Amino acid sequence: MESAETQTVTRPIEFNPFSSNDSDDSLTQKRLDTLLAVNLEIAREKMLFHCEKERMEAALMKNPLSDIQVFAYFGLLLGIFPSAAIFARFFINANFRIEDFWILGVVAVVNLISAMVGYFSGKVVGKIVGEFERLSWSKMLLVLPFIGFLWGALAGGAGGIIIFLVGALFGAMFGAAVGSLALPAFTIFHRLMKCGDKLELKHFLPLSFGVTFIVCAFILGW
Repeated sequence: MESAETQTVTRPIEFNPFSSNDSDDSLTQKRLDTLLAVNLEIAREKMLFHCEKERMEAALMKNPLSDIQVFAYFGLLLGIFPSAAIFARFFINANFRIEDFWILGVVAVVNLISAMVGYFSGKVVGKIVGEFERLSWSKMLLVLPFIGFLWGALAGGAGGIIIFLVGALFGAMFGAAVGSLALPAFTIFHRLMKCGDKLELKHFLPLSFGVTFIVCAFILGW
């Protein structure tokens, strides 16, 4: 009879049928997620860039601006200069006197509010317009005046509210007219000049100031 010291106890090997499968499934899922992400990025690039030359031009941009940045800055300009132009024309026609200098403070507040609302709402407009720029030209041009109308009415009405209800109504009407004209004109050139979803700063500046100052010239009657 073997002693207790020489006896060996054999324990059954525990086998978990799910441990290895869970690890394999997790690794497979990670690989699948990576593959899907790569495919989405490839599909996005194909949609944004029409050719390899356009992709290279986008990569070589020194100061690229996204759609959100472009329309936010454009909204800032539209909130400042056209409003200033309409007030300038009013002062010219009204024979502005030195004792009415305090009105300039009100005008500055109106312009500041319009500019800030135009800037922040322009970020939303940039997202919307960026999607419409992927559609056909006819569909895009059909919708843009309505977007510009609402955008301008919002910014102009917000600025004019400082002059009570009459100012808000007039500001909304004026802003809607400016937006419905300026946004389609700007977007046409934006779509033609951008690479992918980016526009170079050196192209944005003359385009945005050019459209803005043309609107101001019509307001001033030049």
